[in-house]
Amino acid sequence: MKNKRQRWLLSALRLKGSVIPAILNRVILCGAFGVFISILYLLNLPVSQPIFGTIVPSIVLGLLLVFRTNTAYERFWEGRKLWGSLINNSRNLARQIWVAVAENAPEDRELKLSSLRLLVAFAVATKLHLREEPVNSELERLMSPSQYLKLKTMNHPPLEIAFWIGDYLQQQSQRQSLSSYQLTTLQQLVNSMVDNLGGCERILKTPIPLAYAIHLKQLLLLYCLLLPFQVVEALGLLTGAIVALVSFTLFGIEEIGVEIENPFGYDSNDLPLDAMCATMERNIEDLITLRPSQSIIESL
Repeated sequence: MKNKRQRWLLSALRLKGSVIPAILNRVILCGAFGVFISILYLLNLPVSQPIFGTIVPSIVLGLLLVFRTNTAYERFWEGRKLWGSLINNSRNLARQIWVAVAENAPEDRELKLSSLRLLVAFAVATKLHLREEPVNSELERLMSPSQYLKLKTMNHPPLEIAFWIGDYLQQQSQRQSLSSYQLTTLQQLVNSMVDNLGGCERILKTPIPLAYAIHLKQLLLLYCLLLPFQVVEALGLLTGAIVALVSFTLFGIEEIGVEIENPFGYDSNDLPLDAMCATMERNIEDLITLRPSQSIIESL
C-alpha cells in the first residue's frame, strides 16, 4: 500500500508525459495578467467587474471542453482498437500460413519465412505511413533487396506489402499447397489488415474541425483574461495565483485533447507503435522456431 501511495505521488508530480510544458507559457501569462489587475485594484482603479462572468458562462465552457476531450479520446481509443486488431490478424495469418501451407519443395520453407516477415513489414510500413515518414532501414531487413528498392518507389508502401502477401497466397493455391477454402480464409485476414490500415488513415486524415478548435481556444483565452476582473474584489493579491490555477486546469484539459487526437506520433501520450511492431516481430520469430508437426504432437 505504501508503494502505491508513493507511485501515486510520483505520478502526480511527473513532468514527462504531462501537458505542463506545453501550457506553462499560457498559465504564466494569465497569472501575470491577474497580478496586474490586482495591482490596479489596490490603486483604487475600477477594475472589479463581476458582470464579466456572464460573458462566457463556465457551464458552456465546461461542456465544450468535455466534448473536445471525449472526441479526442474516442479517436485515441479507436486507433488502439485498430492496432490491436491488426496485431491479432497478423498473428492469426502467420499461424495459419506456418501450419497450413504445404512444403512440397526445398525452397517452399524460405518462401514461407519471407511471407511471415512481410507481416511484420506491413505493420512497420503502416506505422511509417501514419507518421508520414519514408521507407527506411526498419523495413530493409524484413524483405529482399529487390522488394525494398521497389517499396521505396511506391506511394503507398503498406498496400504494396499487402499485395505481395496476397500474391504469395494465390501462388500457393495454384501450386496445390493451399485448398480453396484455406485460400479464402487467409485472404479474408489480409483484407482485415487492409481494413485496419484504412481505419487508421480515417483517423489521421479527419482532424477535429478547425473552426471548432479555434473557437474553443478563443473562448478559453477570453474566459481566463476576464476572470481577474470577476474575482479581484474578493481575492485581492491572490488573484494572480487563482487565475493561474484556473487557467492551468482549463488549458491542460484542452491540451490533452490536442495531444491524443492523433495517436500515431512520438508523444508520450501517443500509442507505443514501435513497441507493438517489436512485439509482433518477436511473436513471429518465436513461431518460426516451431515445427507444425511437433506442435500438434505436444498439444495432444
